[in-house]
Amino acid sequence: MSEAVRMALYPTGDGHRIGVLTLDSPASLNALSLEMIQRLQEALTAWEQDPAVVCVLLQGAGEKAFCAGGDIRSFYHRRQEADEQALFHYARDFFEQEYRLDHHIHRYAKPLICVADGICMGGGIGLFAGADFRIVTEKSLFAMPEVTIGLYPDVGASWFLSRMPGRLGLWLGLTGARFNGADAIGLGLADHAMASAERAELLPRLAALDWSENEPREQLDRLFRGLQVAVTADVPAPLLLPHQARIDALLAGVSLEGVLTRLSDASFDDRSLALARETCLSGSPISRAILWRQYWQARRQSLAEVFADELALSVNCVLKGDFVEGVRALLIDKDKSPRWQAPQPGTDWLDDYYAWPQGRNPLQAGAR
Repeated sequence: MSEAVRMALYPTGDGHRIGVLTLDSPASLNALSLEMIQRLQEALTAWEQDPAVVCVLLQGAGEKAFCAGGDIRSFYHRRQEADEQALFHYARDFFEQEYRLDHHIHRYAKPLICVADGICMGGGIGLFAGADFRIVTEKSLFAMPEVTIGLYPDVGASWFLSRMPGRLGLWLGLTGARFNGADAIGLGLADHAMASAERAELLPRLAALDWSENEPREQLDRLFRGLQVAVTADVPAPLLLPHQARIDALLAGVSLEGVLTRLSDASFDDRSLALARETCLSGSPISRAILWRQYWQARRQSLAEVFADELALSVNCVLKGDFVEGVRALLIDKDKSPRWQAPQPGTDWLDDYYAWPQGRNPLQAGAR
């Protein structure tokens, strides 16, 4: 499975190297396994410490996707094959290492370019969101669809969704609505656009830059601004941004129950809004409740604090939440009829999902 991440060093014209990481599992839409996460982390760590490597390019193989998310089927199979303790260890290892990788990308010391050509969802957005240069194409398609599988928007999404304009981040988390490259730029989740067909020429263009300059990011910005000018006419119009006023009104207030009632009673002429509403209302009540609390809480937290909370939440969603059932219904049996746990009264029960199951949360400050 290690071949699912290809690692290469591409020479520049002035004797340096560009690290290239390619997610190479097109059959699964480049879904992230634990071993892929480990390979990415190992390469990024080694190249960050190598003075010959001047930047890193992260991309996906194939024509359809950058990365469709994590290998969530593995959690269902582990539930069937392993006892509770083994399941806890697997969930802890998977999410801890994924979130450490995502956080590393946010803090990476060298320029890191990520091209989301095609589908980029869930864990793929976790890789994309922290890059220095987040590049979309006319084929980019994003979503955080966790409400449909009994999880919630994780991989740092609590942090970046809560910082999007108006209530658009809240809408994306509650409804799993899809959005495109133009939306991503307008939401502050992406920086530049380029033509999908230009991807083959990107490495030679990067290699031709003068990497002896003190500010390589300025050169990269000029390069990508030029590529964006060339592709502007071909980038589809935004799907989400034109609806912001309606979405902000629908999600007004601080009561989840009030928002769900308003959504249920609303009438929509736009099919995408109606579909998003149905996805929200048919999603896991646990997922909606976690997302709602995380959205408001994360606005006051650092990124590291958000990842620590998300680790506890994700592990508990596996152990006692709706996650395994959601994976079964959507991806294993494919009956699309998940048996969600009944909503609990109040919100005190959510505290149990923030509590680390055993010992100390390894992502909490001071933990080893």
